[in-house]
Order: sequence, then C-alpha cells, then structure tokens
Amino acid sequence: MNSDTPSEPPFDGPPNDDDGAAGKPPGGDLPGGGQWGDGVPEGGQPADGQPGTPTPGGNPAAENPAVRARVPDHVAGGCFSTGAIVMTGPSEFIVDFLQTVGRPHRVAVRVVIPHAVMPQFVDALQKNLDLYKGRFGDPVMPTPTPNPNAEQRRPTPQEIYDDLKLPDEVLSGTYANGVMIGHGATEFGLDFLTSFFPQSAVSARVFLAAGQVPRLLDSLRGATKQLEDRRKGNEGNQ
Repeated sequence: MNSDTPSEPPFDGPPNDDDGAAGKPPGGDLPGGGQWGDGVPEGGQPADGQPGTPTPGGNPAAENPAVRARVPDHVAGGCFSTGAIVMTGPSEFIVDFLQTVGRPHRVAVRVVIPHAVMPQFVDALQKNLDLYKGRFGDPVMPTPTPNPNAEQRRPTPQEIYDDLKLPDEVLSGTYANGVMIGHGATEFGLDFLTSFFPQSAVSARVFLAAGQVPRLLDSLRGATKQLEDRRKGNEGNQ
C-alpha cells in the first residue's frame, strides 16, 4: 500500500492512571460518553456491559435502531496509547496508535478507516472534546520533548517506522466503520466498531490521556485535508 508522509510524527504523553474496566465500553461508566457522528452523552450503562446503539459510518442508526456491538474477549481489556501516526492510503486512512513509554517504541494498535467515514470520526471526537471541556476545562497537554535536531529535514515514513516495533499481528490492522467514544476526568476511551449484519463488534479498544486528544484531532484533520488537496489536484489535471 502506498502511503503519504504521516500527517504527524509520533508524540509522547503521560501514562494514564486508569485503563478502564475490561468488558465495559467507553462511556459505560464514564461521564460524557458519545457515539459515532454525534458525541451525545450516553444515558447510563447498557445491559451486559455492551455498547449502546452506535451510529456506524454509512449506516445511520435510524435504519437499525436495535443494533448493538459485541465486545470480544481479546479486545475487552483495551490498550493505552501515548501517541499516534495518521497516514493516507488510496482508499483508507491508517491510524497507528503508539506506546512510547520505554524502548523500543511500538505500534500497539493499527486501525483502518475508510475515507468516507473519517470526517464523522473527526466530528464525533471534536464534540466529545467540547463536552469534556465543558465539564472539566481544557485538558492538560503533554510537555513537548525538546528536539535538538529541529533544523534537520522531516524524517521519511520509512525512517519513522525503522525506529518503531511493528508486531506481525498488528501489520494488517483492524477495520473500523464506526466508533463509540467516552471520557473521564483524565482519559478518553475509543471503541472502534465493525458494523456488519447481523452483529456489530468492537474491533479495537484504545485509551488516550485527555491531553493527547487535541493532537490526535490535528493529525486526523491534517490527513483529511491532505486527501482533499490530492483529489482537487487530480481534478485539476483532468
């Protein structure tokens, strides 16, 4: 797969103080939970620890209001991430969630999101961030690490990934066309969904420190703009 230069290099952040309860969706017992495309708080925890009604990309909840998402055992515990890299592929975005505490830095979760549904993810995350700010104030941003080589050229994608451990089981990534979002006072939880008939499922669960979310939003918006600019360029060349 050909990919453009990552829209944001890896960024570090503080470790989380609460990885969330296994088997519960983000927003299940955290205030301000939301779902794909709306960011509206969830009204309490659904039965059996399952996420509430998601609004998957390309499949509005109004078409199937009873849809629910199963949480497989292998993703129930989730994974804490301290940074992310966002890349633009020919038909999808690739979001690599990193763990950069200790060496080697590694890609913990790779999520593959179709072009058409990324704007909905960005909108939902922004609305959840707004809800967070209304309840807790601005999130504490991580202090950037001084870069003694700031004058040097930006590294290529290959150079970035040469310094990252990319386990074989992460290489192909996990597909997602929906997401459930929740937050507490110090962290955000993202349940990425595969919304396929007859049962939606959580394909990846990621926890981020609240201060990382603005940086993630900037990266996602940068990748989206990169795709828009490429499409405009292609149209102009026709």
